[in-house]
Amino acid sequence: MSSARQRGFTLIEVIIFIVVVGAGLAGILSVFTTSVKSSADPMVRKQTIAIAESLLEEILQKEFVKPAGSTSVVCCAAGWRALADAVSDYNGYTTTAGITDATGAATPGLTIYNIAPAVVVANATGADNANLVTAAAFKVTVSVTGPQGVITLVGYRAAP
Repeated sequence: MSSARQRGFTLIEVIIFIVVVGAGLAGILSVFTTSVKSSADPMVRKQTIAIAESLLEEILQKEFVKPAGSTSVVCCAAGWRALADAVSDYNGYTTTAGITDATGAATPGLTIYNIAPAVVVANATGADNANLVTAAAFKVTVSVTGPQGVITLVGYRAAP
């Protein structure tokens, strides 16, 4: 009588296989979970940069010096941004209650961002920074504080 050979896996082999595959899946899933959890971070950073770029562009598009007949504007007073018509009007601008539009109305969804530290408009040459009237160019520094920290952008506005 011939003995038929049995085929298959032993119970110990199956248990070892399950343990090895389970450990591998746990490692892969932990990496996947970490990447999914931080996938919104670049979006928050891009939002902070977009706010800083928007404000810097708004400032740099203003006149280099106050136009004739222009009213004096006090930075950060109610409704001042709607009247700001020169780059130097933004010197010292900061917010503590979120981002607002030019009329001073709060922008929905942007309450976790602030213009801080304050906007700095300085003489780009570094000479006589206290006197912006004699400047040939302005160096404008805009900083926006968001959930991931501060983003600072610098732009220059030269005399026409």
